[in-house]
Amino acid sequence: MPGERLTVRRASEVGRFPGAAPPTRVEVSIQKQEKKREDGGCRRWFRKICPCCCKRQNSSSYDVTDKVELKVPSPTPPPVISPEPTKPKPENGEAKEMEEMKLKVCSVDLLSSRTGQNRKEHHTDLYHGDELIIRRGQTFQMEMELNRPYDPDTDKILLELKTGPLPLVSKGTHVIIPLVDHLEDGRWEAKITEQSDNKIKLSVNSPANAVVGLYGFTVTSRHVKNETANTHNPDKNIVIVFNPWCEEDTVFLDDEEQRKEYVLNDTGRIYYGTEKQIGARTWNFGQFHEGILEACLFILEKSDMPPSGRGDPINVVRVISAMINVQDDLGVLVGNWSGNYSDGVSPAAWSSSVEILRKYHSTGGEPVKYGQCWVFSGVTTTVLRCLGIPARSVTNFQSAHDTDVSLTTDVYFDEKMEPIDELNSDSVWNFHVWNDCWMARPDLPPGNGGWQAVDSTPQETSQGTFCCGPASLSAIRSGHVYLKHDAPFVFAEVNSDKIYWQRNLDGTFSQVHSEKKAVGHCISTKAVGSDDREDITYLYKHPEGSEEERIAVETASRYGSKPEVYSAPIAEDVCVEVKMDGEGPRIGSDAQLRIVVKNMSSQPRRATLHSQAAVMYYTGVLKNAIKKDQILVELLPNEEKRIEWVLPYQQYQDQLVDQAALMMTLSGRVTETKQVLANQMTFRLRTPDLKITPIGEAVVGKEMSAKITFTNPLPRTLKGVLFRVEGLGLQKGHEVVVGDVGGHSTVTLTEHFIPTQPGTRKLVASLDCKQLSQVHGVADIVVLEK
Repeated sequence: MPGERLTVRRASEVGRFPGAAPPTRVEVSIQKQEKKREDGGCRRWFRKICPCCCKRQNSSSYDVTDKVELKVPSPTPPPVISPEPTKPKPENGEAKEMEEMKLKVCSVDLLSSRTGQNRKEHHTDLYHGDELIIRRGQTFQMEMELNRPYDPDTDKILLELKTGPLPLVSKGTHVIIPLVDHLEDGRWEAKITEQSDNKIKLSVNSPANAVVGLYGFTVTSRHVKNETANTHNPDKNIVIVFNPWCEEDTVFLDDEEQRKEYVLNDTGRIYYGTEKQIGARTWNFGQFHEGILEACLFILEKSDMPPSGRGDPINVVRVISAMINVQDDLGVLVGNWSGNYSDGVSPAAWSSSVEILRKYHSTGGEPVKYGQCWVFSGVTTTVLRCLGIPARSVTNFQSAHDTDVSLTTDVYFDEKMEPIDELNSDSVWNFHVWNDCWMARPDLPPGNGGWQAVDSTPQETSQGTFCCGPASLSAIRSGHVYLKHDAPFVFAEVNSDKIYWQRNLDGTFSQVHSEKKAVGHCISTKAVGSDDREDITYLYKHPEGSEEERIAVETASRYGSKPEVYSAPIAEDVCVEVKMDGEGPRIGSDAQLRIVVKNMSSQPRRATLHSQAAVMYYTGVLKNAIKKDQILVELLPNEEKRIEWVLPYQQYQDQLVDQAALMMTLSGRVTETKQVLANQMTFRLRTPDLKITPIGEAVVGKEMSAKITFTNPLPRTLKGVLFRVEGLGLQKGHEVVVGDVGGHSTVTLTEHFIPTQPGTRKLVASLDCKQLSQVHGVADIVVLEK
């Protein structure tokens, strides 16, 4: 577990708790005094045998002395303290009586076994190890053995807990727990519940707002007639985490099934792709795995957030959001969207938070390479669940990235309706993964508690720091973007309109078109108690086009940098959209789409459509255009036309990036009305799954195997194929080097392992290859007790 540090740095005042104390530094040096005189070997030997007969001439000087000095920088020398007058020693009988009166603690049992009462009642029995891990706002038990029977009339016992480098009672980081006759909620207290001879059992209560983290523990005891207190240090730590089972805790979640899912479930699903081709991958959160709690506490410590601030989940979540990315504070993950991951691990190759967090902790905080949004989200879910905050990974499809706080997604064209690249800084990601976490929001108006959006992927700064949230979903849904934290950015991601601007001859811009349903589709998370996808779009926004949704958009826009956007609505009687059959095209085949143009007026219409297909990073950044067309469309009154569009495999085979994503952009103008037609659609080329087939009976301690099968969908050789395989309770994560795989070839890999935990476990595998990504698979394996 991370220990206390000798050097305490002031915390950043941006988006965090301001530092309360000046830097303190403790230096330890060892100095050796010079010997007065060198002794001969015989004399040294004789002095060791009989020190009484061979004393040094100068008794204040020793052969070798290690002198330890604690140097604390001070502008003035320390004051000289005069020794107190020696008290007269009591008579032998009185001394014996006082010695018998002394109350000493001989041993303390924190009852911290994973199978014991404390860990079971606090829902912490899944954490690895046998330290005492408790949830705040709930009583826990401990036992003590004393040197004699406890007398409540004359004996005093105090329990003390300390956390952080500078524990202070006033900050809640130095806790003094008295013994009382009756326990009351909301305060630190202890009560003796059983007493037998020299043994006592205590029930200890903690408040629901206690600081979370690692505490050192001591016991002080004394007799009322004896001024000398005895302190017993059992050399045991106590870890306190948030408590979703406690009604007084701000993270309380009043649904047992949801607590099992959002706090206790150590695996989940993360969604990706496009709204019409939603892919899912299994992620091992592993919040209870060996070393993960230590890593999470290390992250809190490394953030330099003062321990006194760790009682508020709002602040903890905000700091975690900043610490999961490397910006500002050398956090956990380095983001990389370049496609070159040669000096690290490809983001698509990760399938677990465990390896990432353990590596970060074991290296003393060296950022891990590399992550993209789903990796940032998966690690955030792990850390928040480990600390006791209900959390889930959430995917938003067609996720806008608003760079100018306009709360709109702006697309700029020149006089000829050609895109102006240098102005088009706003983008729409195919998908973006962030997190929801559950908590009350006493800092906001009533009704804004519950799910809060938090995003650890570094996109835009918040108060100077790369973090985002927690932002109330209720506030986002209503367009109340003036409520903290970062509600405008999240609102734009899920409910901004896409506004098209055309440059005029005088250099000004006019709004020529708007799309009101362009972003925020199929917002998805794993369902409670199953691997199904749950659509939670309704939590973020009202139904598209409804009166409530339009009011929310216009309410939010008033607080943006372009509040006049909605002043002049534009009439439309021709519409254009792009459609796709079934689940869409597969990688390795021609991509086929359909352009549908409809005239909704009673007059004929004519338009010229410009189509462009471009390879795109899932963040919405275009790599390059690979196909351009110009299509002349003539429509009779109320006529609808369908135009087939094909992108041959040969045109995209050497152009794809990580997510195999493409963007189709249509733009044009109706000749008769000058109406601008604009539409953008993203789609991905579907990748195959790894097929995992368990072989043999799954029993704890008994070897079994699983067959992993992969077929190359491309007509070309895949170079340097690598498999990553992991299963919590089945086997540790490891790599299997496969090498080159020929076009349309099939690879079969057999894994042998011995399950260590009973229950339904998941064996997860992913493929790491430069030419093909997002290939993975999962198998449920029901492991029986031995």
